[in-house]
Amino acid sequence: MKGNLVITIGRQCGSGGRQIGQALAKKMGVKCYDKELLALASKHSGLCEELFETHDEKPTSSFLYSLVMDTYSLGYTTSAYMDMPINHKIFLAQFDTIKKLADEESCVIVGRCADYALADYPNTVSVFITGNDDFKIAHLKEMYQVDDAKAKDIMVKTDKKRASYYNYYSSKKWGDSRSYDLCINSSVVGMDGAVDLILDFAKVKQAWVNRDK
Repeated sequence: MKGNLVITIGRQCGSGGRQIGQALAKKMGVKCYDKELLALASKHSGLCEELFETHDEKPTSSFLYSLVMDTYSLGYTTSAYMDMPINHKIFLAQFDTIKKLADEESCVIVGRCADYALADYPNTVSVFITGNDDFKIAHLKEMYQVDDAKAKDIMVKTDKKRASYYNYYSSKKWGDSRSYDLCINSSVVGMDGAVDLILDFAKVKQAWVNRDK
């Protein structure tokens, strides 16, 4: 069923996107899928879970977008899929798993181009969580028990990786407000405020989408 409410969360490193997703799922009474998605994709595809962890949100310069999506549209029985590099297969397995989840249940999905995978699902709400640098660095310092310099290094490198992954695998731009339904600065509204904003927005979007039904 495409009637399930699925909230996808893209996030800058240190913005608290994962925690917001977990709190949101708890308030909705549904599951939050982040790293859990890797185990599911492994189970559904038959590929080793360690491969998903190795390639998690990491692009490669050899990625051929058109080849992957052509193969996806043709199905997994084609010879092209058999000859495809492992990182392509990892992406397709996650892409397929995200759609399967949306068909089966309402949930929250963090990262992994979920908003792009569910672009045709009208009850999907795509969110991007950002934050001011000082807020994000303070959060990372506490999380990893590191100094300012190390926290900033983690933030910059992680965001670069996530942006490269998203920009490779989707037809949109990571962090661009035009790529999402809703963008929230968690350092301005706080994590609880972000959860409330997302829930309120989801109600408004659902009412608008279903206005003529």
